[in-house]
Amino acid sequence: MMGGWHEAAKSLLERRLAAADVRLDGRRPWDIRIHRPRFVRRVLVGGALALGEGYMAGDWDAADLETLFFRLLRAGLDRGASFAPGPLLRRAGALLFNAQSPRRAGHIGRVHYDLGNDLYEAMLDRRMVYSCGYWRRADDLEAAQEAKLDLICRKLRLEPGMRLLDIGCGFGSLLFYAAERYGVIGHGITVSQRQAAWAQEHRGALPVTIEVCDYRALPATGYDRIVSVGMVEHVGWRNYRAFMKTAAERLVDGGSFLLHTIGSNTSVRQTDPWIAKYIFPNSHLPSLAQLTRAAENLLLLDDLHSFGPDYTLTLRAWLRRFITAWPQLGSRYDEVFRRMWSYYLQISAAAFRAGHIQLWQLLFSKPPRDTIADTVR
Repeated sequence: MMGGWHEAAKSLLERRLAAADVRLDGRRPWDIRIHRPRFVRRVLVGGALALGEGYMAGDWDAADLETLFFRLLRAGLDRGASFAPGPLLRRAGALLFNAQSPRRAGHIGRVHYDLGNDLYEAMLDRRMVYSCGYWRRADDLEAAQEAKLDLICRKLRLEPGMRLLDIGCGFGSLLFYAAERYGVIGHGITVSQRQAAWAQEHRGALPVTIEVCDYRALPATGYDRIVSVGMVEHVGWRNYRAFMKTAAERLVDGGSFLLHTIGSNTSVRQTDPWIAKYIFPNSHLPSLAQLTRAAENLLLLDDLHSFGPDYTLTLRAWLRRFITAWPQLGSRYDEVFRRMWSYYLQISAAAFRAGHIQLWQLLFSKPPRDTIADTVR
């Protein structure tokens, strides 16, 4: 009886996967190889969350995870319904609770960014840039990340002596670069204790200060320029207006604010359940509509730059470095973590490759503007 149910469930899953030209136990790199029969039932019931948890547990494998998920996303299988109450409960929770309240602000720092600086030192470039590189004229990760930092500085038209605020400064890479190359005075905030400690240790004599602070607790100091790279994804749809107001109130008249963010094609109020549970708790990818609506009557949008495919290249580079470093990292992180982190990097690369999510830089200014600047690319 149980065997008959399993075969029927497997047949149903195979029919769904056929839309993406993915087979169970096939021989192609993107085909799913089942190691434990429970995989079929769990995925049919639990959807995306169960799929990721099954991979972490070793229930299944695919030689090329990126291409597998590229095919699944292009076929729209991420929109398929599962037979569990989880998605409904998550939607209800997103509507009822502010998961990114000031009280919860430090949670993402502790869970993700404080995992261990050894992990990030192994995976990232020498500047410790944990965001999308700019690959237009670059052929390796170091060049792509330096090109991205310089692109931001040029868009902001930084000049010596300017006061630059970085909301969500990470390891301080952008502030260090801007201070070295453009002579600015930098101030960065992060919710990660370990990021702040690393930045303080590596800043040298640069005029840069780093502190652990929620953006809503910033004093009302006037900055000539403000930047935020890869941080608004942790702000949440309920708080976008407060975030934009924070930037506008701390920016001098005529100043510029550059927002670099992963984005969603549609306005949603929750994130992928596996990503939310294991990688970025309380995260939310904003849509352009949500961001521009939040900036209304506060800031003027001067430029929008989209380069999502560059994130696929960045994630592939991080994955290669992670795999190379694993023999050293494996003494501190277990096999479940290795599979989880590899899964995270590859499904993210697939999402950008498929156009399922985007990467944007939005350049705002605070009126009045003296001139309309030429776009920098």
